[in-house]
Amino acid sequence: MTNTMAEQNGDIENSEKSSLVGSTILPKIQSTNQLEDGKSPLPSNTVHNDPESGRNVNGSVVKQVLAAVVAQLGTINTGMTFGFSAIALPQLQEPNSTIPIVEGSSEESWIASMSSIGTPIGCLVSGYMMDVLGRKRSLIITEIPALLGWVLIAFATNIHMIYAGRFFVGLGSGMVGAPARVYTGEVAQPHLRGMLTAFASIGVSTGVLIEYALGSALTWNTCAAISGILPLAALLLMFLFPETPSYLMSRSRPEKARKALQQFRGSTCNINQEMETLINFSNKNNIKRLTGLREITSALLKPNALKPFTLLFLYFLIYQWSGTNVITFYAVEIFQDSGATLNKYLAAVILGIVRLASTIAACILCRRCGRRPLTMVSSVGCGLSMVGLGGYMWLKTYWVTNSLPILATWFPVVCIFSYTITCTLGFLVIPWVMIGEVYPVQVRGIIGGLTTMTAHLFIFTVVKTYPFLASAITRHGTFILYGCISLFGTIFFYLCLPETKGKTLQEIEDYFSGRNSNLKTGSIKGHKPKVLEVKKGQILP
Repeated sequence: MTNTMAEQNGDIENSEKSSLVGSTILPKIQSTNQLEDGKSPLPSNTVHNDPESGRNVNGSVVKQVLAAVVAQLGTINTGMTFGFSAIALPQLQEPNSTIPIVEGSSEESWIASMSSIGTPIGCLVSGYMMDVLGRKRSLIITEIPALLGWVLIAFATNIHMIYAGRFFVGLGSGMVGAPARVYTGEVAQPHLRGMLTAFASIGVSTGVLIEYALGSALTWNTCAAISGILPLAALLLMFLFPETPSYLMSRSRPEKARKALQQFRGSTCNINQEMETLINFSNKNNIKRLTGLREITSALLKPNALKPFTLLFLYFLIYQWSGTNVITFYAVEIFQDSGATLNKYLAAVILGIVRLASTIAACILCRRCGRRPLTMVSSVGCGLSMVGLGGYMWLKTYWVTNSLPILATWFPVVCIFSYTITCTLGFLVIPWVMIGEVYPVQVRGIIGGLTTMTAHLFIFTVVKTYPFLASAITRHGTFILYGCISLFGTIFFYLCLPETKGKTLQEIEDYFSGRNSNLKTGSIKGHKPKVLEVKKGQILP
């Protein structure tokens, strides 16, 4: 640490000792990013170098990316959990299966959906753990049930061991979701936050692809054994990284927060400005640990927590009931039943590759295009693709019934692939990114866990009810239903979804608290919202 920094720290310690408990170091931050007298914005928020120290305030991209990747390794396990049933079910239905099941049976739907029972529980537990034990410890603990689950499946000798294993891998998947995204959101600078948080979606797509590829060449229990390597690696690597500065500040540990921030930003980065902003943010929002049930409940019912929760609750409801995870969990069967002539396992592997490539593209577009445009692409694209797939399958049924030749067998493949691409560009990335953005830091862990819990409850209901709906209203009727839900959701997203791209966490919290309208969509009568441009390297919480 340079002499200049030492002098600054000394000034803070000697003349501003009360700053950590009540006062502030920076002037009060306005929602419009201007000073109280209405003059020009604070210059310190947009510079890229500190003129006093000559050191860059842009943190090390490599260090932030490494932290994000390790924190979100567990999300690859989530993708493997999703993809496992797609490759295991056809193998278990074969005549020579050691644990035989019948297609369309309750065993099939339970194997597919059992992980989604454990996942919501994991989400709820991890949300509480994050605020009590911290983000880092939570990420380490989450990998234990995932590892146990894969071991149970790998050595399963009966259907009940598979059920138990699927439950535990689902529990681990649920526990890792919120901590991974919150950890990443709290250690990344604003210009990297959206892209790095979206790594979680890349992890899920990578896991799906890995499982599809393994399943095309190996038996289901061998796939499970190999899958167990990943949570073990994630558990060990997480010990190499510190706790997040935001969490340490919320626990009144400013020196540890400074040390952690320096590790994330690199030795050449001047973190004084960012530390002062963290302290000011903590003081302004009176961030303190919530201990009692009444305090937690009161914080959860405040507008800055309740409004974004309602928004994401409805987002996940529409997104899941567009049929996303039905395609993922039953990919091989759907390709087989759609009338496509392409090999079902090869089609699933190609689908996994397309999903991964689309997720990477979505992470890049998330930084460039914002949350609203990508969401609209998904809602319209998924709706049209599902209606198209359902319509073709209805025609196929008609052709088969009337002994007519089946035409255009390429069309259902196009529908499934176009669905996957458009879904991945928005639905599979945006709501998960927003979990790390829209909630106040005081309850970010708890409400983040509640949000991921509701998301996975929707996954369970969709995956579990798919065989029932397919039987009750036919497969083509089910897909048309999913498509209509997605198209209807377009109206909701257009009217209600705010744009959080490029906004600081404080601006987002102020918006949901009603203190500003910078995130509003479209113009407001008599008032044109001010839109801030967050420049590269901007230092904000």
